[in-house]
Amino acid sequence: MEPPIERIRLSKNAREQLLKLKRATHIENWNVLCRWALCRSLAEPTPPSIISITTDSNIEMTWQVFAGNLSDIFIVALKQRCHNDGLGTDKETLATQFRLHLHRGIGYLSGDPHLKKIEDLILLPNKVEN
Repeated sequence: MEPPIERIRLSKNAREQLLKLKRATHIENWNVLCRWALCRSLAEPTPPSIISITTDSNIEMTWQVFAGNLSDIFIVALKQRCHNDGLGTDKETLATQFRLHLHRGIGYLSGDPHLKKIEDLILLPNKVEN
C-alpha cells in the first residue's frame, strides 16, 4: 500500500512533548513513541481539530522508519478513520489527517498525568474507554 506521506516532520512543541515521554517511559526511539501517539489519537471518538502545524523541529523520519512492518496496518487504520469521519481517502486528506492525529496523540500522551512508565502505555485503551 502507498503511504500517506513519505517523510514525517514534527513541530518543536511535539519534539518537547516526545522528550518528556522518553524520560517517563524510557522508550528511546521517536518512531515507537509516534506509533503509540497515532494509535492514541485514532482511539478517540472525535476527529482532531483542523490546525496549522509548523514542522520546525529537527525530528524527521521516513514513513518506513515510522511504520516499519506495520505500515499496511497503519494505512488501513487511517483510511478507516477518515471514512468513519466522513472524509475522503485521497493522498492529501490522508497526509493531513495523519499529521493531525500524530500531533494530537503526542499531546495526549504527553499531557496524561497517569503516564509515568512504559507499562502505563499498555493501560491506555482502558483509559480511553472509561
